[in-house]
Amino acid sequence: MKFNLDNLLSEYDKLQEELSNPEIFKDQKKVRELSSRKKQLEESVELYKEYKKAYESLQEAVDILYNEKDEDMRELAKMQKDESETLITELEEKIKYSLLPKDNDDDKNIMLEVRAGTGWEEASLFAGELAKSYMIFAQNEWFGIEVVEQTLSETGWVKEVIMEVKWDGAYKRFKYESWVHRVQRIPETESKWRVHTSAITVAIMPEVDELDIEIKEEDLDVKACRASWAWGQHVNKTDSAIHMTHIPTWVSVFCQEGRSQHKNRERALQILRSKIYTMEEERRVRERWEQRLAQVWSGDRSEKIRTYNFPQDRVTDHRIGQNFSGIPQIMMWKLGHIVDALAVADEQAKLEAASKINE
Repeated sequence: MKFNLDNLLSEYDKLQEELSNPEIFKDQKKVRELSSRKKQLEESVELYKEYKKAYESLQEAVDILYNEKDEDMRELAKMQKDESETLITELEEKIKYSLLPKDNDDDKNIMLEVRAGTGWEEASLFAGELAKSYMIFAQNEWFGIEVVEQTLSETGWVKEVIMEVKWDGAYKRFKYESWVHRVQRIPETESKWRVHTSAITVAIMPEVDELDIEIKEEDLDVKACRASWAWGQHVNKTDSAIHMTHIPTWVSVFCQEGRSQHKNRERALQILRSKIYTMEEERRVRERWEQRLAQVWSGDRSEKIRTYNFPQDRVTDHRIGQNFSGIPQIMMWKLGHIVDALAVADEQAKLEAASKINE
């Protein structure tokens, strides 16, 4: 037997036992931790149970072939042996992937931030286009998505937009989009037909609450101010907008989309938690990467992750060194092809890292 995961079964049974104890619900943080771990183990546990049954079936068939002289029985046993061996091979591959390290945030909703970087108006223009592309992608994946905050430039183009994406697996599908995206094209305002290069930053922040990260009231600097505009709604004429800063980290958020100060304060705190949580997670990831034998991605995360080359109608993802043609189609409905390629590369890299550790 290639896999012996009886210790995993024992851990799973223990988790079930702990979660069935009513006393544990007095500690909601503990309940969440145990439930999360149980969910992580479920796939591996179910596959291992199938694997053990298939292995028992194989042993039974081998015993019959060794001891039985009746040809009909031997023929049936041979068929059972072949079927069991095929199933075991399939299950071993599935178990191998199910045991790969999982991201604790994969099942969470997210806050998705698109921000125009270098490139002035061209960066703002593409930031809006990329935000629309993400909305289409979310809808194609059957996720719920809504704009919760948006800041426009004086010309009416997007400087920053924050969207909330809701549904199980939102972070898992969007997490590869985080970091710097570069665009190369001839701007509409360019009279000499020169190609300009602009940059947009994307941040994918898992949605968190007070159980994930605690923010003390005394650590907040909150200012009410008048909303300057509202996307698709009338402009508020009262001081309903909220500018919130977390003093220990100096992370700040501005919210004006809600119609009341209370709603904007609530939303600002939600976004602030996600930003601080993401910042802490990135710090932990950097520390872990320094200790790992192999990195999931080659290159420095501070560099661009993707280039949209409009003159050549090509998108290049630099982490996996792969090109994708057809920018209009990618922006409309084929972004999932890039995400799928990244997910496959991620799994392969984790397998390679795991094999080096086990050598």
